[in-house]
Amino acid sequence: MLQRYLLFWDSIVLLKSMDLSKSYTVAEAQKKLEHYCAYQERCHKEVRQKLRDMRMIPEAIDVIIVQLIADNFLNEERFAQAFVRGKFRIKKWGKNRLLRELKFRGVSKYSIDSAFKEIDLDDYYETLDELVQKRIAQVNEPNVYKKKKKVADYLLYRGWESGLIYEKLREYLG
Repeated sequence: MLQRYLLFWDSIVLLKSMDLSKSYTVAEAQKKLEHYCAYQERCHKEVRQKLRDMRMIPEAIDVIIVQLIADNFLNEERFAQAFVRGKFRIKKWGKNRLLRELKFRGVSKYSIDSAFKEIDLDDYYETLDELVQKRIAQVNEPNVYKKKKKVADYLLYRGWESGLIYEKLREYLG
């Protein structure tokens, strides 16, 4: 009985170590990536990684990406604009954090500049004002300097510019 169990266990280990992942033709991978890109905006880096995960060869990856761009499934500028709009409106990120995240995703300087035009400056300053007021109310610190530091750290982590933050803190906390 023990030998049967060990033989069974060895079979499972062997199956797990074998590469059982599906292989794709260029046409199948193209179709799969069209759906992937149609679901939400993607950057080139995400698409390239998805193709690598599908075990596509570099030549096929290049062919598929060129075709996705030609068919307008993949557009870096459109991705950057959607990313900036979403992260600013939903997560309340500042320009520094947005810039850092877009650079991490390999987005071009031109696309980043184009995306930042999506943010209305009045909305930007209004959002910062709301965040400062909200965070000041949340921080229970009797020492004003420590309170300023905690609020500033919170906003700096979210990518807001230090000059704007300290200007608002002077306005509200003196």
